[in-house]
Amino acid sequence: MIGRRGFAEARRRQGIAELNTEVPFEIIPVWKQVDAGLTAELVELWGRTNAVPDPERAAIRARQAVCVARSGDGALCGVGTAVLSFPRRLRQPLYYYRQFFAPEFRGHKQAVPFFNRARQVLQDYTAAQATPESIGVLLELENQLLSARYTRAFEPAADSAFIGYSPRGLQLRVSYFEGATLHPLPPRPRPGAPA
Repeated sequence: MIGRRGFAEARRRQGIAELNTEVPFEIIPVWKQVDAGLTAELVELWGRTNAVPDPERAAIRARQAVCVARSGDGALCGVGTAVLSFPRRLRQPLYYYRQFFAPEFRGHKQAVPFFNRARQVLQDYTAAQATPESIGVLLELENQLLSARYTRAFEPAADSAFIGYSPRGLQLRVSYFEGATLHPLPPRPRPGAPA
């Protein structure tokens, strides 16, 4: 008989991802609702962990928070942020998404479930707009462990497709929103026409 540890190891060798259903924290949507108190908490978290050591940059990034994670005692332990971007090669609006967990909350297999919740918050926000400002979420995988784990062109668990590498040599993935349609491109200027 194979035990839980043996079963998990067999699944890992077969490349089958096992998502943790025991969440070590609560995921709280905060998109467009970040106040001064949460900004101060995020600046402190990023400063303490040296993730965003500059308080001014951290305060700007804090306003981009989509979801935060709070531990059982209410302490802030993670955050997902997004900012509207227009990748030059794609020429379509996408939220550029970043995610951070305090070191003591890493390794719990919560990166994908947390991302999925944040993506849903962003999708719901854009679905409520008359003209959606974004067609999906752009991820740049900075974490080497995640990059090594997600090697399939399409990753069903994160509903994301590989689209290439960034100038920094990091994996780029896009998760398109359900029903998203391409935005029209502005006409290209004719050669010799005034700009």
